[in-house]
Amino acid sequence: MTAFLVLAAVLVAGALLFVVPPLLRRGARPGATRDAVNAAVYRDQLRELDVDLRAGTLAADQHEKAHREIEARLLADVGKGDAPAQSSYRTRAAAIALGLAVPICALSIYLAVGNPRAIVPQAADGGSHDLTAQQFEALVSRLAVRLKDNPEDAEGWMMLGRSYAVLGRFGEASEAYAKAAARMPRDAQLLADYADALAMAQGRTLRGEPEKILRRALAIDPNNVKALLLAGTAAFNRNNYSDAIRHWERVLGLLPADSDAIGRVQTSLAEARALNGTPGGKAQIAKPAQARGGSRVSGVVRLAPALAGKVAPNDTVFIFARAAEGPRMPLAILRKRGSDLPVEFTLDDSMAMGPQMNLSAFPRVVIGARVSKSANANPQAGDLQGSSAPINVGTGGINVLIDTELREAAGK
Repeated sequence: MTAFLVLAAVLVAGALLFVVPPLLRRGARPGATRDAVNAAVYRDQLRELDVDLRAGTLAADQHEKAHREIEARLLADVGKGDAPAQSSYRTRAAAIALGLAVPICALSIYLAVGNPRAIVPQAADGGSHDLTAQQFEALVSRLAVRLKDNPEDAEGWMMLGRSYAVLGRFGEASEAYAKAAARMPRDAQLLADYADALAMAQGRTLRGEPEKILRRALAIDPNNVKALLLAGTAAFNRNNYSDAIRHWERVLGLLPADSDAIGRVQTSLAEARALNGTPGGKAQIAKPAQARGGSRVSGVVRLAPALAGKVAPNDTVFIFARAAEGPRMPLAILRKRGSDLPVEFTLDDSMAMGPQMNLSAFPRVVIGARVSKSANANPQAGDLQGSSAPINVGTGGINVLIDTELREAAGK
């Protein structure tokens, strides 16, 4: 963890060296005009956009949108005469603000999309990540407290929603997203994230309100990839294959040529075409169907004898697969009852929420099983659980032993 933090600090410091000194130098040139300073700043911003686009950290549509915004600001700011540039005091203030903003934004983005649990090495005995989870939970709690005093901070609500989603607390994530969306109703990406979290919170279904939110997102931005993918999934689940085909075909036209998602979208698109009776659909789906034959895992879940007295017949048993390396979200999930134990299981792509997150998308997975007294999808204190070692997708005969009792709820 120490090495990670040191490396992160060095990288942030390096980024600041490229940003802050030029601002300070500009503030020290008393002869500079406002137009010259503005033009130089905007040129730097445009160059940074181009670098991000080439590095693949910025999508083409986001690059174009940001490029237009910068050009608009440049036209508005430049051409107001050769008045002296802002005082060096203001420039230094901007430099200080950037110096604070860069590390804060970096931490915020990491909390939203990173894997804080990976900072602390896992114990050799498969021990818990409680320390890291507690630290992350504390950061999220502080953000939630701050937003009570600043309820109009739309960006803060969006960040809180993403943080809750990382923790698997989708109900709270959807509430935070709702508050962000109320303050930024024209942000299509925010609406797509909101619909995703709400669907997870209401039992992994896009029916109802999530689908309405997706329609709003696509009305604002018809090319939002996440909204199109989810809208296609929602249509497919309603057996509306024509709409699913329309959404997913549009996605294929938007994805970069080297995107890993293209193959998964093509597989789902071929299935929708076949079910829709599209000419050539069966031929297009033949090869993916063969591939799906090896995109499943099977085995047996057993309960350790020492825990036999702690399972009631009506307890819910969740059996799920998640990527060995990648997102923590389950790729396939099966629900059984305590009375079914020991139980044979098979997990495949038909048990995934959507075509973009399924077993066939990952080569190695971990199979987990959990007995829940509350039937809550999130782990709770008193739940019983166990998991397999990482295995290759397509493996059969897996043995999963439920042998551990959770002492605290997830994220506590």
